[in-house]
Amino acid sequence: MVVGGGFAGVEALAELQGLADEAVRFYPALDPAELRWVLVEAAGRILPELDERLGRWTLRALRRRGVDVRLYTLLASAAHDTVLLDDGTELAAGTLVWAAGVRPSPLAAAAGLPTDQAGRVQVGADLAVTGMPGVFAAGDIAAVPDLSRPGEFCAPNAQHAVRQSKVLARNVVAFARGRQLKPYRHAYAGSVAGLGHHQGVAQVYRIRLTGFAGWLAHRVYHLFWVPTLSHKARVLADWTLAMFFRRETAQLTSLEHPADDFRDALTTVLLAGPG
Repeated sequence: MVVGGGFAGVEALAELQGLADEAVRFYPALDPAELRWVLVEAAGRILPELDERLGRWTLRALRRRGVDVRLYTLLASAAHDTVLLDDGTELAAGTLVWAAGVRPSPLAAAAGLPTDQAGRVQVGADLAVTGMPGVFAAGDIAAVPDLSRPGEFCAPNAQHAVRQSKVLARNVVAFARGRQLKPYRHAYAGSVAGLGHHQGVAQVYRIRLTGFAGWLAHRVYHLFWVPTLSHKARVLADWTLAMFFRRETAQLTSLEHPADDFRDALTTVLLAGPG
């Protein structure tokens, strides 16, 4: 079960489902029908960061793949591998992933910085904290005005955070040298999401892509941000080869119970005794 229908929740569930569908073929004793995937979202749509039509397409695609998507639903409690939803439904869930959003660190308010109702640090377009000269903030913790959409704030995503960090660094230097600070401005260029099974959705300005085209746009976008040309070539070669071969899997049981090997080794040493 994944709670949260934003980018993090949808991509995590979709990619995990794709991985499980490939891995289960190595275990004849397991019936693929035993795999159950549930996505819980409090709002009436998923992927609210994208165009509503892309959200509806993703919803249909997930449901066609057997994902139980529950909209207008809240998680009431989770204990002993059982989750309770606000409509009274009880479901068994061996794995629970929380992806229902983030909250700014309470350190900002505790440090005496001005914050809004959501707990974000209040800053101007130049990323300077309101009423505190020489103090700057950016990223998820800051309520940065979006100059391309007057009255709104920049979304808490990497697209803004990476660009804000560069403006912040320049403005810190400018402040130290007594120069004028520059405002942060970045128009929304679009977003991409991978859904596993060579499916994806992408919105690049006004262009909307779904299915394989959306998945390809998702890969191209992330390849662009891979540092150095040699690393780009290695990643591209690996992705290209993966198109022609099935996904490889490996057991990682030690990750689920990491102390077992140590405990077994210690028991062996104790039984062996001195020498």
